Amino acid sequence: MSSAASSDPENATFSSLLKSSGEIDDIAQQQQQPLLNGVLQEETYSVLATVFPFLFPALGGLLYGYDIGATSCATISIVSETLSGITWYDLNTIQIGLISSGSLYGALIGSALAFSVADFLGLYCCYCLHDTFTSCNPFFPSKKWLHISVGRRKELITAAVLYFVGALITGLSPDFAILVIGRLVYGLGIGLAMHAAPMYIAETAPSRIRGRLISLKEFFIVIGMVIGYTVGSLLVDTVSGWRYMYGASSPISVVMAIGVWWLPASPRWLLLCAIQGKGSLEELKAAAICCLCRLRGPAIGDTGPQQVDEMLTEISCACEEKEISIGEMLQGKYLKALFIGVGLVIFQQITGQPSVLYYAASILKSAGFSEASDSTRVSILLGVFKLIMTGTAVLVVDKLGRRPLLLGGVSGLAISLFLLGSYYKFLDNAPAVAVVALLLYVGCYQLSFGPIGWLMISEIFPLRMRGRGLSIAVVANFGANAIVTFAFSPLKSLIGAANVFFMFGGIAVLSLVFIYFIIPETKGLSLEEIEAKLL
Repeated sequence: MSSAASSDPENATFSSLLKSSGEIDDIAQQQQQPLLNGVLQEETYSVLATVFPFLFPALGGLLYGYDIGATSCATISIVSETLSGITWYDLNTIQIGLISSGSLYGALIGSALAFSVADFLGLYCCYCLHDTFTSCNPFFPSKKWLHISVGRRKELITAAVLYFVGALITGLSPDFAILVIGRLVYGLGIGLAMHAAPMYIAETAPSRIRGRLISLKEFFIVIGMVIGYTVGSLLVDTVSGWRYMYGASSPISVVMAIGVWWLPASPRWLLLCAIQGKGSLEELKAAAICCLCRLRGPAIGDTGPQQVDEMLTEISCACEEKEISIGEMLQGKYLKALFIGVGLVIFQQITGQPSVLYYAASILKSAGFSEASDSTRVSILLGVFKLIMTGTAVLVVDKLGRRPLLLGGVSGLAISLFLLGSYYKFLDNAPAVAVVALLLYVGCYQLSFGPIGWLMISEIFPLRMRGRGLSIAVVANFGANAIVTFAFSPLKSLIGAANVFFMFGGIAVLSLVFIYFIIPETKGLSLEEIEAKLL
């Protein structure tokens, strides 16, 4: 483990945040060194066993993406005199904005609530406790009930319920006020899901494929967007089609709730509960072994107890027994993790992502796609392109690493933003430039900030503050998203579209500096190794 000075938050200083690129690379080269016990344990797992612990939490991301895609079409349907099926269809721009951004503001509230409740939600879980710990099944007769705090799963179940209720309220809303309430409730689900899903996946996934699985969550968000665009395009000419667009997501939320309820708890979370005295050490350790056996499948063999012992030792060395206070979060390694995670997600948004994507239709309209049907088709094609680029990132993230994808992708973002600025300033007679720049932006974003932003914030926070730290990062993400989305139109009117995109390009260059000097490489490291070596 690193020196006492580096592991003691009282001795660490804010200046330690500013690592040089060389120091980061040196750390990355040492990633195969053992963390504590001198023996680097090879994680064994069955591929099939990793599917469901990823799939059900990732449905929360799919429902988030679906909302983005469906809303883009629902706002067309709901203002149509002939197709809306309502008498209050004559909505002004502010009301349309509330419909479009209602879930975003709900997500901001939900992620803020997660700060207070995420690490304290309790759930009765059933585990089988065998002496050999090699054949665990939650439905065996030999079992014991434990009351333990497993906030990750219960938070996801709560998110699924909010998704379901929000979709029904929105789809059945009799007036505008109820519609906005439904959008806010759905947004609460987004906030909780986007907080808990990456945390659960990170804590339960094998280290070798952790990056790929968390990046796949972004892939699911994009899949949801494509499904939303597709469903919306099919229903946009149907009377009351907007109701069906929003209601169509409710069955997926039911599958998510049932699936997450069936999943095992995070072994790391159970062991942290044991260290912090929230239950019997032996019972929680036995439950952690049982959960790990389910998460890794038959390939784990009889190594479950040994792996849990090692995990317990590493967590004990990395964590203190008491829960973290807000004061402690603002010093030492905890402050460093906040600086990395929050800084990355803020740059993810203030490089123009909400504006470029939300206003892609106007960019395409200026390029000649004037018909609403053309814009809808192009939105679907744009979503498919995002899907392809995100899939590429998923395939290479655990081979190339996080930093190369961030540095390369954000460089492309900067170029595309300067191209968009040049189009509006000098090249307005060359619409192909705008389309190329838009595709370059989307492709580079999905290779870098899109998946890697969520991946890094799920990895970088120490276990003791992971729930609260990730909540702060998600609040920062949605907050910056809301500010950029709200500010784009006024800024565009004030200084012109060209200067806005030039400004975003300048911010992208600053983000490159931040990534180069601040963001560490976490490829191949366990969560405990990240905490011990990089913070």
